[in-house]
Amino acid sequence: MDWHLLGLSFITVFLSELGDKSQLAAIALSGRSQSPRAVFFGTAGALLLTSFLGALAGGAVSEVLPTRLLKAIAAVGFAILAIRLLFFNNEE
Repeated sequence: MDWHLLGLSFITVFLSELGDKSQLAAIALSGRSQSPRAVFFGTAGALLLTSFLGALAGGAVSEVLPTRLLKAIAAVGFAILAIRLLFFNNEE
């Protein structure tokens, strides 16, 4: 097992999920329910499944496309999102 990659993945996902809409949904659900434990296990299971599917998809795509191209696609995608957030605000 590559412990460095494990730690890097954990830190990246942990920091990106802080204050995410899924976390806010978990807060809202646990506030309305009598069983916060069920909300915890449900949301944790959902995060595990989506992470697992993302890792599988990433592994499959990396077999077909070179890593450099995947990084370029991700960079362009994030740049487009950043430009839309900065310049094309839909609020009046």
